[in-house]
Amino acid sequence: MTDIVGLVLPFFGMIFLGALVARITRQPLEALGWMNTFVIYVALPALFFQLIARTPVDELTEWSYIFGVVFSVYVVFTLMFVVSLLFSASGIGESTVKGLAAAYGNIGYMGPGLALLTFGEAAAVPVALIFCFENILHFAVAPLMMALSGEERESRWKVALKVVRQIAFHPFIIATAAGVLAAWLQFQPPVAVDRLLQYLAQAAAPCALFAMGVTLALRPLKRVPRELGLIAALKLVVHPVICYVVLSAIGDFPDVWVYTAVMMAALPTATNVFVIGQQYGVWVERASASILLTTIISVLTLTALLYAITTGMLPPNLFR
Repeated sequence: MTDIVGLVLPFFGMIFLGALVARITRQPLEALGWMNTFVIYVALPALFFQLIARTPVDELTEWSYIFGVVFSVYVVFTLMFVVSLLFSASGIGESTVKGLAAAYGNIGYMGPGLALLTFGEAAAVPVALIFCFENILHFAVAPLMMALSGEERESRWKVALKVVRQIAFHPFIIATAAGVLAAWLQFQPPVAVDRLLQYLAQAAAPCALFAMGVTLALRPLKRVPRELGLIAALKLVVHPVICYVVLSAIGDFPDVWVYTAVMMAALPTATNVFVIGQQYGVWVERASASILLTTIISVLTLTALLYAITTGMLPPNLFR
């Protein structure tokens, strides 16, 4: 148990420090802009590129693994979406944001740092694959569903072009594509460039977690959604269980890959869900509350999951 505390404490400790400093200094949320820019456009892309560029190309095309991970995400999304439509008298737009709150985990800010801290560099490829393919679909589903609901006011062609731009120009996806190309060409960057990438990569996790803590602290908890219990259960428990069962059923993947996918599935609601809600003016305050509360609850659920993984209580394949 001491080892688990040693993994989780620094991780959630950075989030806590960000929240504490935000409360003490009382800087406006907008002051975080350059930190977020550094994390999203520089540090995390450097981390993804550096780790993927060293990976054999054949490991980057595990389509059955990608299918299993993405399938589990959309099972959870569909469950929450349908429950919201049928039992909450919510429209398509609001149900979409609820579905994302239950299925879209914090795989950008929290995922890489925790996975690499727990499983080492062997987790880099599954983390990058999960991030890229989940986000490609998330970038597509939000504007598509909002267009169906009437919340998206632009034409179909403009919506489609926006989706393509979001995917093609996202810095994480560009960095991953560049890493794949470097791996295929067996390109080795000059020593000075490699050292710069290493510095940036080392800064990615602490800066991302600190920024996340600041963001959570400066978004007041105003409206707790009625569906919070269901959202938290789906995001923190049902999602990783489905992911684990599906991956166990469809393939015999490396242990680290399975554990990384299950851990990524168990992450709390992504801050992007608030951004999507704010963009369309749908379920905004309750999306913010869902992010905050699932993050707090995940301290317990992630600790329990990591304990089960590291002690061997959770086998790498359910059916083996």
